Amino acid sequence: MNEPIIASIENNVGIVRLNRPEVLNALSLDLMKTLVDTLEAYDDNPDIHVILIAGSEKVWAAGADINDMAKASVFEMYERNQFARWERIRKIRKPIIAAVSGFALGGGCELAMHCDVIIASESAKFGQPEINIGIIPGAGGTQRLTRAVGKFRAMDMILNSRFISADEAYTFGLVSRVVPKENFYEASLALAHEMAGKPPIALKLAKEAVLKAHETTLGEGLEYERKLFYMLFATEDQKEGMAAFIEKRRAKFEGK
Repeated sequence: MNEPIIASIENNVGIVRLNRPEVLNALSLDLMKTLVDTLEAYDDNPDIHVILIAGSEKVWAAGADINDMAKASVFEMYERNQFARWERIRKIRKPIIAAVSGFALGGGCELAMHCDVIIASESAKFGQPEINIGIIPGAGGTQRLTRAVGKFRAMDMILNSRFISADEAYTFGLVSRVVPKENFYEASLALAHEMAGKPPIALKLAKEAVLKAHETTLGEGLEYERKLFYMLFATEDQKEGMAAFIEKRRAKFEGK
């Protein structure tokens, strides 16, 4: 049996490839446990600055593994508490890039929305079709999708299981960039390496500040942003970055 994910490290980028092609990368409980454990290990590794999650050219992830829950009772689902793992993804401090091609449906769409930047191939399709099997999204789909694309588009996608294309997802604000299918992974990895060259502490605090915009009022968010801004003046990277700018040279960031 294949390992549910393939993990590797390339320079300062931690890479995860979803690896259940026989079931369209369905997000089984085992896959999610392995994925979250790997993401947390990457988050704790000081040599990793950015994380990249990718599927295959054919599919990112076609949803949860229905075999894991088809016959489960309310009590079994409650005791399983499977969404606690998704909360752990939300708490990853380092930027996560999703390289999405093919289907990103149900839990697959929710996993992409847990990432910070979504690079979509031209073939990508996004959807929340849980209504077709008698349930609703449970890993944040109703909340994150609504915030990304607006109430009425989210209603169409969730109540009527509508799939949207990569171009629609970009227009609606769900994805960051659309790239050719043939090099979606290479484009995503290049972005990850480019981002990994930025000052690591500032990367984490910038992510934290942007996420705070979803959770607070404008006034509270601005106050939080300013505190993080001031904190960065205690870092060596801030001194190096500004000195390099003044001296017209390339900065060398150390994550300190």
